[in-house]
Amino acid sequence: MKESVIYQDILQKGEQKGEQKEAFKILNIQLNRRFGQIDSSVLERIRQLPAVKLETLAQEFLDFTQISDLENWLNQQENT
Repeated sequence: MKESVIYQDILQKGEQKGEQKEAFKILNIQLNRRFGQIDSSVLERIRQLPAVKLETLAQEFLDFTQISDLENWLNQQENT
């Protein structure tokens, strides 16, 4: 059963979801520390990002000086 394609697909999707959840959790902590409480609509936009984009955001976040930098980054991601 562990060698089946369906099992492997389910396992991979579960791992990806776990990675995405953990990346969001860490990024959320960092954002709250830097900017205070983040608007829930902004958090939901971030939560919808795949793990790869969350990792990119975590790197870009280091250059942000205000919450508008985050919102601009999110807008750019939606347009690409």
